[in-house]
Amino acid sequence: MVLDREGSTHPEGGSLPETVLFDMDDTIFDHSLTCRASLVAIRRTWPFLRSVPLDTLWHEYLRLLEVAHVDVMLGRRSAEDARRERFVLLAELCGRKIAGTDAEVISRSYRREYQLRRRAVPGAIPFVRRLSRRATIAIVTNNTVSEQEEKLRFLGLDRTVDFLVTAEEVGAKKPDAEIFQAALSRTGVRATDAVMVGDSWESDVLGARAAGIRSVWFNRFAVHPDPPLEVPEFRSFRSPDRVEALLRSRASMREPGAAARSSR
Repeated sequence: MVLDREGSTHPEGGSLPETVLFDMDDTIFDHSLTCRASLVAIRRTWPFLRSVPLDTLWHEYLRLLEVAHVDVMLGRRSAEDARRERFVLLAELCGRKIAGTDAEVISRSYRREYQLRRRAVPGAIPFVRRLSRRATIAIVTNNTVSEQEEKLRFLGLDRTVDFLVTAEEVGAKKPDAEIFQAALSRTGVRATDAVMVGDSWESDVLGARAAGIRSVWFNRFAVHPDPPLEVPEFRSFRSPDRVEALLRSRASMREPGAAARSSR
């Protein structure tokens, strides 16, 4: 594929990379806030879940999800079993012991709410479509093929994204260099001709940099990274020109201290 489908040089100067790699969850698909909204909904039906602050419940749900994720991705357990166990553990956090049958009911209710409330990160879909006219688009995700294919269909990006590279398919997950190398192999570009956009400091930013790929950090929740390297970052897709300028910049592979954070 040639660089930039509609001409390689942007009017403001600089060129887009030949390939833009995107994370999926919490970069394009709004996973975290969909989880939060779903927990708000089921707390109305099960008041014991209101015995701890919503943010405490939300962050613990996300933590438990991450703990079980590898087993689900590798097929060691089903997503349904893992979700049911999460609600047993969340109930314990709230001072309540519940039976597996009750956890199943709550889990199914949560899943229904999640499917009803799911959404894209604001501005992400038009931004991906905008870039797709001038660059190859690939999703690099720590998830299963079927789940991410379904999300792409839901988002209406299944015909926009050129490649889907999943941890399930590769057998390695971000920040492992193997999954990034697989993405480069699938898209047929060198590391220097790609840029990675994602919300996770460790998985997307540090992982891509270790693989020799430029990274731009979607620091949506304004977190403070460790180690505190200076990496181009943005907090919203609502200023697409500024985000695109970060993709054109070569600053994201400079040594720490050489690149200023921008486009916040």
